[in-house]
Amino acid sequence: MQSHLISTTYLNERQHQKETNLVIIDVRFSLAEPEKGYESYLFSHIPGAHYLDLNKHLSGTKSEHGGRHPLPDKQAFMESLQGLGIEKQSLVVVYDEEGMTAPRLWWLLQMVGVVNVKILDGGWTKWVKEGRDVESEIPELSETNFQVKTNSAFHVLHYEDVVDSIKKQDTVIMDSREPGRYQGLHEPIDAKAGHIPSARNYFWKDVFNSDSTLKSKQELAEHFKDIEQEQEIIVYCGSGVSACPNIFALKELGYQNVSLYAGSWSDWISYENSPIAVIKS
Repeated sequence: MQSHLISTTYLNERQHQKETNLVIIDVRFSLAEPEKGYESYLFSHIPGAHYLDLNKHLSGTKSEHGGRHPLPDKQAFMESLQGLGIEKQSLVVVYDEEGMTAPRLWWLLQMVGVVNVKILDGGWTKWVKEGRDVESEIPELSETNFQVKTNSAFHVLHYEDVVDSIKKQDTVIMDSREPGRYQGLHEPIDAKAGHIPSARNYFWKDVFNSDSTLKSKQELAEHFKDIEQEQEIIVYCGSGVSACPNIFALKELGYQNVSLYAGSWSDWISYENSPIAVIKS
């Protein structure tokens, strides 16, 4: 099974070989400071990297339902990609700083048919720590005729799908938020606290080491040991972003039947009669 990770060493080698089909995308982003990621990119980034913004490019327009980071309109997303030089044979490498937003772009690219997508293991932090080259120059856009193609292996589910799945014995609903939010002890972002009934908590940061590299397959297998390979898995978080690291880790282990509840908790609570579970201490 081919990994969707790429090491800093291998990316560095490909750059020095002047690979013409290499596309690098920086998606550093701070939920608390939305402009910080782009400002950091302008200051310095991996040579040749383009920038895509979580709010502007990797998300769509918010409405009554759909959550805080709804999926982008496919046409708009396609147009964002056409300026980056992505073609069928391209190797696309995405990176961030803490491991949250790169899997979101990896998932979106896979969904629209970009197959050869890799996440830089350890991201920007590891690249800089190793003393590798950085630059502030913004690369020129390279227009291509990229067209969206649906990838059925990357499933998007909506509110009604999750409602129907709550009582299914063979379906695992995975909540990727930190334990306190899952338990309903506090809710710093959304209007209501708690979780979707029957959901299990797998905090997204737990798939990473302290340096933001992905844990080994043996460690990940132990982490997800209570989930059978053939089970249907529905993954959600607060808004559909931090669910993606869990999806990435599951896919690395070979789980196939994995879907994203795109609107996630912020969509779930937008429906007045949605059931909510809490864990009382």
